[in-house]
Amino acid sequence: MRARDVRGVAESALAWVSEHRDDFALGDDALAESGNVNFTWKPLGELAHVCVTVRRHSEASTPLHEQAHDLLDFAWRQTGQGDLLCQLQRLEPFATYPLEIYAAFASAGLRHEAFEKAAATVARTRSWQVTEQQPNRRLGILNSERHLGMRPHQGMERALDRTWLGGLPEPWMFEGDAGYTLTHVIFHLTDWGATPHHVPPQVAAYLSQWLPPWLDTCLEDERWDLSCELLAVAGSLPGPPDRTMLRDSWTRLARAQSASGAVPEVGSGRGERAPVDAPAGGPPDDFIGCYHSTLMTAFAAVLTADALHEDSGVCVTANGKPHPHAQPEHQRPAHQGAGGQRGRGVSR
Repeated sequence: MRARDVRGVAESALAWVSEHRDDFALGDDALAESGNVNFTWKPLGELAHVCVTVRRHSEASTPLHEQAHDLLDFAWRQTGQGDLLCQLQRLEPFATYPLEIYAAFASAGLRHEAFEKAAATVARTRSWQVTEQQPNRRLGILNSERHLGMRPHQGMERALDRTWLGGLPEPWMFEGDAGYTLTHVIFHLTDWGATPHHVPPQVAAYLSQWLPPWLDTCLEDERWDLSCELLAVAGSLPGPPDRTMLRDSWTRLARAQSASGAVPEVGSGRGERAPVDAPAGGPPDDFIGCYHSTLMTAFAAVLTADALHEDSGVCVTANGKPHPHAQPEHQRPAHQGAGGQRGRGVSR
């Protein structure tokens, strides 16, 4: 599968997200004590993180880039250009998620001076320094602090050592929770795929060896959400991509994507266990059941497309057949993202 085909999967996914943009809007309960952040701030923060990455890995003149730009602008407006995040931080100074959400916007140059001043004050407290967190969340906070220009309160290497992935565990101990944990460790280490060289060599080697069987298992079980996150990890590692793994994985994942562009978190979709015309894990407009996996599809696809942009492998469609309008990769210009051509393992 070539970069253009994987990018087509991203375009379809982001088109679905755009159609459901209003479902990401914050309601009146965004600042309420009884509000559930998993249905308010969490989707909006994920939208911002993914759109920043898509913008970074797409050309400014393309519909994909423009959609990501418009969605990021929408998400920023939902926060009142940062005002609501500032209020949230003052209401819950002990919470870390406002900082993590704000960092996505800050990485795109969208700043709020009052929020950053308040966050910096809280980050100097003893409580912030010693808050007990899951090790992968600690990495996320350290990366967020860096985006705000703070001095991270702990070294990334030390934080990595305390994660499941940092311990290079026995590969047969991999299961769902470990999978979601390790993917986010890589997202935070690489700043959502921007700096592959930040992955230590021993971790990169470990993942290069064990990602293929883990991914195959998740695809076989039709766990599309985790499969996309693992594909995003594959696209965030230094060095050349495993083209065989990517070709097979994206062919299978494309079958699960509905005509609307939605990808279910789990379920038969249009996969190997279901008829070709079967719906993808429920109604295409099932926002709660599809939004995260569809965002992760777009996220993984743009990272993969960058990794494959010089690939000369066989281009395939969702049915596993050669694309009828495929051009040899060498006849098309190398992909240039918003920050220039991406060097694998080279700092931007």
